[in-house]
Amino acid sequence: MTTFSHISVEDVANFNGDVAIVDIRDPQSYANGHMPNAAPLNNDNFATFIEHTPKDTPVVVVCYHGISSQQAARVIAEQGFNTVYSMDGGFEAWRLAQPVESGLS
Repeated sequence: MTTFSHISVEDVANFNGDVAIVDIRDPQSYANGHMPNAAPLNNDNFATFIEHTPKDTPVVVVCYHGISSQQAARVIAEQGFNTVYSMDGGFEAWRLAQPVESGLS
């Protein structure tokens, strides 16, 4: 069975090694602020992400509050990725605990 794991904001902040952080929130929310090194992921670029991201790269999926990221993480895991996480609390939890990059800089 293909599955994903949950990961805390703190564990993402302290992650060692390569990791692909994908933000599935709407483009305006992403532009207003996102996690460092996070890339927007949506229906338009999903196939490109799957094709160009090595399957052994850990993937962290971020949404607003950690709910919709679970379904997206499951879909990504089903594409053959070895390690997929849904970040608990989502971007809102990150925003409260960590620095945020603004798209306006």
